[in-house]
Amino acid sequence: MTTLRAPRSNRVSNVLTYRGGAGHWSWLLHRLTGLGVVLFLALHVVNIWLVGLGRETFERFLFVYRTPAARFLEVFLIFAVLFHALSGARVLLVDLVPGMARRQRTLVIVGVVIVLVLMVPAAWATLDGLFR
Repeated sequence: MTTLRAPRSNRVSNVLTYRGGAGHWSWLLHRLTGLGVVLFLALHVVNIWLVGLGRETFERFLFVYRTPAARFLEVFLIFAVLFHALSGARVLLVDLVPGMARRQRTLVIVGVVIVLVLMVPAAWATLDGLFR
């Protein structure tokens, strides 16, 4: 039995070069934001594990979260959670509601607008005081 799978190198280049429009870029960003959230959760688990090593050890590690770089990463985390959640809701709509697949572009645009509207105050609150 033969498989119809493309060679590995072609699959990677196809993902990066395919010009499938809003659906494709939303698909790619959905996976990237999911990966970002998983990486944050791994860091969070390690952080909570440090509590078991003692309060002093835990508090020494907290300096990481007070740096300007960490504040910017928090903004990206907020974006990742919002985009991933709304993209997941879009996927559910497309999969479960007949005819929604034809409205893929509109759903992506609505999701991006919602993310941007929510991101402005969230980023403002997260970065507040960083530049003072």
